[in-house]
Amino acid sequence: MFSKILIANRGEIAVRIIRACKEMGISTVAVFSEADRDSLHVSLADESVCIGPPQVKDSYLNMSEILSAAVVTGAQAIHPGYGLLSENAVFAGLCEKCGIVFIGPSSELIARMGDKDAARKTMRAAGVPVVPGCDLVENVQHARHEAERIGFPLLVKARAGGGGRGIRMVNAMEELEQAVTTASAEAQSAFGDGAVYLERFLSPVKHIEMQVLCDRQGHVVCLGERECSIQRRRQKLVEESPSPAVNAETRAAMMDAAEKAARAVHYENAGTIEFLMDRGGRFYFMEMNTRLQVEHPITELVTGVDLVKWQIRIAAGAPLDFTQKDIRIEGCAIECRINAENPAKGFRPGCGKISFLHIPGGPWVRFDTALYQGYTVPPYYDSLVGKLAVFAKTREEAIRKMKAALCELVIEGVEHNAELQMDIMGDKEFCSGTYTTDFLEKRGI
Repeated sequence: MFSKILIANRGEIAVRIIRACKEMGISTVAVFSEADRDSLHVSLADESVCIGPPQVKDSYLNMSEILSAAVVTGAQAIHPGYGLLSENAVFAGLCEKCGIVFIGPSSELIARMGDKDAARKTMRAAGVPVVPGCDLVENVQHARHEAERIGFPLLVKARAGGGGRGIRMVNAMEELEQAVTTASAEAQSAFGDGAVYLERFLSPVKHIEMQVLCDRQGHVVCLGERECSIQRRRQKLVEESPSPAVNAETRAAMMDAAEKAARAVHYENAGTIEFLMDRGGRFYFMEMNTRLQVEHPITELVTGVDLVKWQIRIAAGAPLDFTQKDIRIEGCAIECRINAENPAKGFRPGCGKISFLHIPGGPWVRFDTALYQGYTVPPYYDSLVGKLAVFAKTREEAIRKMKAALCELVIEGVEHNAELQMDIMGDKEFCSGTYTTDFLEKRGI
């Protein structure tokens, strides 16, 4: 087992990883930007190293500074968390060259699954259902030919990257050329890769993802699904497990597909296979996330499996000490992302000093955050400031528990979206479990 791990991240996920390490008896190194000098993850870690100015590109994406910090402090491994460098194949490769363990899959696998065109081909070959579409388009003329075959509406999607960038909706042939051009340009600017492909636009659909853990010994265990259909501009806001719309038969088929996907690429560590599911229960592979997910707490709540600790154990070479038969998904868990933004003002990002903070309590209420009273939320980073998660025996009870927790949550000093989350919890469509990915769009949000 490692004796010291560097956490190449910030905010609540850095705090989450540090706590897991402390429970495992592992020393931790925090890296921080000048804007994060007073952040909670810095004070909780055993050691800390400043890696640059506030801007992300000069600090948390500064690979050489992060690797230098790991070498200087004697860290044997780096946990990337999620976002930032977590799915950066170049960074994972540099860790390998420096003899530092990257807590995640290999650089080759990250690159392979980050190429969405290659990932689709791999999944098709493995017998995993894939959204109808085409391979990379060579030019606009080629795109027109493929669009006629696929039909409208369709999506132009970038081969690289994520986060909703490099994606354009196309409703008719006359829109195609501009969509291909703008999606390609956006992807080239954001990811350095302008290649795009076409995919049929499925609607209405649910966004369902399957969590897997895979060790070096070839064991694959699926920890069930998470429903992630409450989204704003393809960014998740609410997640729950299990999905209220997935029956036992579909769940078994989806878990089997997730296992096939993981085995097809000889996956290692924690990973998530994302699917789109239509109202008939038909599901299709969308992509594979080769990292820890933001919404991992709800899987932990319904399975009792600590995903972060198992990421670390697997990276150290330990085999899973449980099998698929040991996994029991019990009760229901819901997570609301608390973002420092104002929904009433176009989701304007918020920053400022936390003048008062009250965190909800009670049985099976969890708030993953790096906030504390007196902390100043900087303007340079992602708006996520906390993840409020609850667990109960039934979905109805979990919804009531989440409403109570949201009522109890007090964050003064920055604007945030807890009121919007309360509205979602009280919405009839959400409560029925029939909601799809256009839930917020239909409400003009």
